[in-house]
Amino acid sequence: MASPDGGATDAGETDSTEALTQSEVADALADEGDELTDAVESALTDRTELVAVGVPLSLLPSVLAARDRSTGAQWRIAVQPGVIDVLGRAFALGTAVAEAVAVGDIDLRTHACADSERTPVRTLFASRDRVDAVAGPTGSRRLLTERGPDSVAGAAETVAARFEAARPATVEMPSRRRLLGAARDRLDDRFADDVAAVLDALEYGEVGRTGTVTDQTLLVALAARQDHLFYDLRAWAGSETDDGVGIAPGQELTADRRALVERELIESIKVPMGAGRPNFRLRAIDDVLLRAKPSEVLSVLRGRFALPVDADGEFRRESARGSRRPVWERKRRR
Repeated sequence: MASPDGGATDAGETDSTEALTQSEVADALADEGDELTDAVESALTDRTELVAVGVPLSLLPSVLAARDRSTGAQWRIAVQPGVIDVLGRAFALGTAVAEAVAVGDIDLRTHACADSERTPVRTLFASRDRVDAVAGPTGSRRLLTERGPDSVAGAAETVAARFEAARPATVEMPSRRRLLGAARDRLDDRFADDVAAVLDALEYGEVGRTGTVTDQTLLVALAARQDHLFYDLRAWAGSETDDGVGIAPGQELTADRRALVERELIESIKVPMGAGRPNFRLRAIDDVLLRAKPSEVLSVLRGRFALPVDADGEFRRESARGSRRPVWERKRRR
């Protein structure tokens, strides 16, 4: 197998960079040209009212950016089938859309997906005196615009009717305000500040639920930087029915905890908690991870997970030699 620099890797060794895959959002954005996304953002900015139907995942960042730069009535947005499901797994974009809904900037709906439908719902943006339509094949789509209240009246009514026929939708991600507020209550201000800084720095689609470093891996690493109990992290992230914020089922974080331990980035210290299974205190033991700014933590994790593993998936410890000092030689960050 060839290494990233063109050389050969050792026999029986896997190239873990193959598993550092893009997220679903990143894949969708890659399919859309910058020309269209920029055109949509420009066309929607400063619209005091808007109703849209057939909005694909790839254009949601443009809609959010334009909404942030606009005032007026609530925008009514109906997304294509399947988009809501992806937003429930999209840490950065999902929490941003949920925030826009929570503060009343957007009324979000989703089109029903019939078995007979083989093509996506046409993407249309309408106001009283303007209708914009996305046209063309994937990869070379463009925005067509019709202006004037008399010219667009019929089209605008059609768009409004299609929106009313769409189903109300709920994003299975918490709003950013709720996410951070619960982090302060269940864990502490330091952890919440780290999560806020990470969200501010993340590009939409930069991290998701696929690959070896996911948004869940990132959250476990952030908790370990503050020595939090694994139980508290799982309680915060878990199901809303259990008073969590609903990022992901708490049991899903176990694999991420083990992966970080195996890569010698954190350690799990057993803490007696009475009857039942012992709890774990998460503690970062890698000096680079501890010293990194919150916005740099994802890069640190990806760098470590890109280092070689053997055929059995075991981390080659010599590959990380010199990347950290022993725990007893460093000062803990407070």
